[in-house]
Amino acid sequence: MKILVVGGGGREHALVWKISQSPRVKKIYCAPGNGGISELAECVDIAAADVDGMVRFAKESNIDLTVVAPEDPLALGMVDALEDAGLKAFGPKRDAAVIESSKVFAKNLMKKYGIPTAEYRIFDDYLKALGYAEEAYYPIVIKAEGLALGKGVIIANDINEANKTLKSMMLDNVFGQAGRRVVIEEYLTGSEVTVMVFTDGKNFVPMVSAQDHKRVYDDDKGPNTGGMGAFSPSRMYTPAIARQVEETIIKPTVKAMADEGRSFKGVLYFGLMLTDQGPKVLEYNARFGDPETQVVLPRLKTDIVDVFEAVVEERLERMDIRWDDGAAVCVILASGGYPGAYKRGYPITGLESLLEDPRVTVFHSGTRKEGREYYTNGGRVLGVTAVAPELGSAIDRVYESVRKIHFQDMHYRRDIGRK
Repeated sequence: MKILVVGGGGREHALVWKISQSPRVKKIYCAPGNGGISELAECVDIAAADVDGMVRFAKESNIDLTVVAPEDPLALGMVDALEDAGLKAFGPKRDAAVIESSKVFAKNLMKKYGIPTAEYRIFDDYLKALGYAEEAYYPIVIKAEGLALGKGVIIANDINEANKTLKSMMLDNVFGQAGRRVVIEEYLTGSEVTVMVFTDGKNFVPMVSAQDHKRVYDDDKGPNTGGMGAFSPSRMYTPAIARQVEETIIKPTVKAMADEGRSFKGVLYFGLMLTDQGPKVLEYNARFGDPETQVVLPRLKTDIVDVFEAVVEERLERMDIRWDDGAAVCVILASGGYPGAYKRGYPITGLESLLEDPRVTVFHSGTRKEGREYYTNGGRVLGVTAVAPELGSAIDRVYESVRKIHFQDMHYRRDIGRK
């Protein structure tokens, strides 16, 4: 088979890495890809959101399956366009991807179908939103409606922070159109967990649980990022809680989307809070999470290409998907200044020292390759993932590996996996 992966970050590197392990695959392309991905796939200079360009390339190259990984091309309807051209694609169509691209749609869906989530209000007027915030019980959560690269969710601890956030989103357009409408939610407390599922629109198979670290600094301090690390499994996600989540959240969501005429086929991501009142949905994503993918896929024992085809062909109920019983931890190495302004082009050293350890994999998020050397080319640069029989050993192994890698102004959290 010839497979095309759309995207160019750490999630896409993890996908290419896992796809490359399939004996069914003879050639992998990745568009646009990155320095690390180029070791496993032929990188193609097409922007991830270039729907027409991607379809044209897939047709000309006789691609057997296109895996659309990022949220932007999903929201733009890339899967629809590929299928309309007679090509096979993995991922939800545009009318299903709206579960992520519109937080208003997602919250209203949960309310309509009785899926547990935080209480909320929706505003498209700054003054009305501010008036509500002035009467609110703090902290509150303010979300830009649309896609904002994982940075459109702000926890405000008082009215001053709320006003600053609302002004930046709704008046200053810091997230563009994505912030013109906002959702203000109650702040939920408890343990946070990520559960992703493969679904063919009717059936679903949960993946192993994971936990993401969004804040830039240790102890969950500083602004939100696209993710500074993850670990799997979650210590809190017991078999009993998993059964409860499947019955009260996952199954109703898959059915709700089908009932709305928006059948969801692909990976559906559930960001959950395990509260005293039971599990509740914090957010949906319409694709693999990043960096959760970097700890979940190393634990997948089944051929991922077989899984993708079962989803596309709506025969997931016949798949036996198996997982490793161990643990995985991923630490993101970021550029100085991220998630704010940062510089690019610094040489990266120490990567070769990790090549001999099969228990450690380095996924490239923002790198470029010149000759045999790698250089920084993004805010999140590398994701170092280690696997081990249990979580403590995986944590020790990943940080031992991280200390061997260097680039100017590199920073990372030192508490990943310890929640």
